[in-house]
Amino acid sequence: MIDEHQQNLTHYLTAFIEELVGNGVDEVVISPGSRSTPLALLFAHHPNVKTYVNVDERSAAFFALGIAKVKEKPVVLLCSSGTAGANYYPAIIEARYAKVPLIVLTADRPHELREVGAPQAIHQIDLYGKHVKWSIDMALPENLPSMIQYAQSSAVRGVAVSTGHPQGPVHFNFPFREPLIPDLKQVEFSRDTPLKRVHQGDRQLFPDLKEELQEELMKSERPLVVCGPGLNGDAALPIVQFAEYYGLPVVADPLSFIRSGNHSKENIIDAYDTFLRIDELKDTLRPDLVIRFGAMPVSKALMIFLRELPEIPTWIVSKSEEWQDPTAKGTNYIYCEEKWFCESFMNQEHTSNHDWLNRWLGANNDSKDLLLKGHHEWDEGVAVHQLVQHLPKGATLFSSNSMPIRDLDTYFFTNDRSIRIFANRGANGIDGVVSTALGMSTRARPMYLLIGDLAFFHDLNGLLMARKYQLNMTIVVMNNNGGGIFSYLPQANDQNHFEDLFGTPMDLEFVHAAKLFGAGYFHVTSQEQFIPALQEADQRMGINIIEVMTNREENVANHRNLWDFVSREMVKKLKGENQ
Repeated sequence: MIDEHQQNLTHYLTAFIEELVGNGVDEVVISPGSRSTPLALLFAHHPNVKTYVNVDERSAAFFALGIAKVKEKPVVLLCSSGTAGANYYPAIIEARYAKVPLIVLTADRPHELREVGAPQAIHQIDLYGKHVKWSIDMALPENLPSMIQYAQSSAVRGVAVSTGHPQGPVHFNFPFREPLIPDLKQVEFSRDTPLKRVHQGDRQLFPDLKEELQEELMKSERPLVVCGPGLNGDAALPIVQFAEYYGLPVVADPLSFIRSGNHSKENIIDAYDTFLRIDELKDTLRPDLVIRFGAMPVSKALMIFLRELPEIPTWIVSKSEEWQDPTAKGTNYIYCEEKWFCESFMNQEHTSNHDWLNRWLGANNDSKDLLLKGHHEWDEGVAVHQLVQHLPKGATLFSSNSMPIRDLDTYFFTNDRSIRIFANRGANGIDGVVSTALGMSTRARPMYLLIGDLAFFHDLNGLLMARKYQLNMTIVVMNNNGGGIFSYLPQANDQNHFEDLFGTPMDLEFVHAAKLFGAGYFHVTSQEQFIPALQEADQRMGINIIEVMTNREENVANHRNLWDFVSREMVKKLKGENQ
């Protein structure tokens, strides 16, 4: 005879899972535990669900984040009760601010065991606060028709909220009474289509708003397009076409997917982080209209340039109401799909200011030439430039924050190889970088990771997933023995405390970590060793770690000397043109 409790548990959760899967959710990352047993068994039993098991909850959450990033679809994250869910918090924060859809399921004790001293029971209701778009404490499982419908509706609502713009994480807290074993013999995941479906539409401009913006655009003599992180690949072509139609320079962040691809690159500006440090040059490049797509770019020099502009029209184009204006310079917040926004303005007669575009292109081309001419010493910048040149067509590169993404901003020039660069720029942390990249590697091939030694150490546990699931990725570790970015900040002037509090040298080499996780390992100390190491790693399966040994002090000096060299040469040329 079938136990009533088991029947309630089985039918209720089966209905929930069927609606998730029917609405496109087909990958689950599971953190093992007892209280989450019923959900874990049912997900594992589903023929159309791919499950991953990761014993480290923090790593598991970032691994799920990586899968969701590359798929652009929600991924389920499942854990037991207690502190397990708390370890998900950093990745959930990143998902919230990077707009990545995650469906987080935490198992919980039933209501009668909450706040009474029961083991592995903490307060889990609204555990993630404002860092999730929606949270629900689910009812205890029942097999009544109304409760089955409740489970189905809750699942679909979670998918709808997670995938609605701005996308982000949602949280289901599931209380379960013991026994925790569902009756898998009862389960038949047979429906091809869900009972309820989520349909997301595109936003377009209202005709009267289009006319108003068109008039302002036509009045402008020096419009500038700025593209930041958060754009999808479909946005690149219409933005480029729009810019070329009006003869506009396009300042493109390395994470915008605009610097690389099959589209035209004629108007793309990719060396702005270098030449916008030059005060004499900035005066000649000030726009009278800024049109920004995506989040604010990585470059601090660009941020300062935009913040110092006089009060001019600044349009911030976004497909959602997420407020993305750290400079507080926005005048028009336009909620519209990038594609439809750009196409709305493509049928108007106009005249282009070629002098304005050529000013930006000239500064850009000169800067790139000088960057390559002036950088001779082997350091992280040279290594990043060589890595970018080496990447094959269609490669995906995940970058850690701090110096790796900034060196990519400097050296990732426009190309036709359709290289995609990702990073965790929602909260800009260094945690979970290895795990996020490995999550992406489940689909993105070939996959590369550029990371510093601190961030690599911070998420070494993530390498376990690579060995367990035979994932393939080349990891380039820039080991400057500490936090390199702090050497560029004022804190570096305090010689008494800098190394202990900010430089944080660990004196580690990662050959032993490579052995622990069964990874290939290459120790690089010179420019001549780097490309052969990359080439050999490309021929090997699994994880390959290329540890590039650099010197923090020399790296800072080389960067500053290079910027000074470019500045001197650019100012010299500018003065010559004005004589």
